[in-house]
This record gives sequence, structure tokens and C-alpha cells, in this order.
Amino acid sequence: QVRLVESGGGLVQPGGSLRLSCAASGMAFSIYVMGWYRQAPGKQRELVATITSGSDSSTNYADFVKGRFTISRDNAKNTVYLQMNSLEPEDTAVYYCNAHRRRIDGNEYDYWGQGTQVAVSS
Repeated sequence: QVRLVESGGGLVQPGGSLRLSCAASGMAFSIYVMGWYRQAPGKQRELVATITSGSDSSTNYADFVKGRFTISRDNAKNTVYLQMNSLEPEDTAVYYCNAHRRRIDGNEYDYWGQGTQVAVSS
């Protein structure tokens, strides 16, 4: 059974930092594209950042977090991270971890964590 467990959320002042973690189990972690998404109250879930599988581990970021957030992964620990710096009140949301895989036969798999709340407020 695949399980993704996020941690590291909390309340932080504007300009502060948080580091989110997502621990995966029950899956071949290294072959999945891992991502962070967020959902603010009354808004749709949106992509924050992704990191590919494989040795290159290329990254992709939403424009609104470029230069502030960094996604990384540790395949030995089955964990993906999101380092968030220079946080703004607009970053307040529930942050979700995602694991995505597309097999060669075209079947796709998506798994989600339960989310961790990030609140940015003075």
C-alpha cells in the first residue's frame, strides 16, 4: 500500500522559512516523479514544484515560487523535500505531496499525501 506522509508545516511570519518533508512507503520511490502542490481556501489545487526520477532529478517550479522554494529528493530515504524561503502571506495553503508515474504501456499512477498546513502571518 502506497503511503505519503507530509510533515514540517506550521505558522511562520512573512519572510520566514519552512522545510516540508514527504516520506513515502510501499512504492519504488526512485522511479516516481515527485511533486508538491498546494490548495488555498476557496481556490483550486495548484502545482508548486516537481522533481523527476532518475539520476538527473531535473526540477520544475511554478512562477510564483521561483527563486524562493527548492525541491529536492533523497532516494535512499524515500523522501522529498520542499525548502520554502521568503514566505509570503499568499503562500498560506495546505501543501500536498504527489507521486506520479507513467508506465511504458501508458498507464498512469498518482498518489497523494494527506497534506500539511502552512500559514504565513504576522
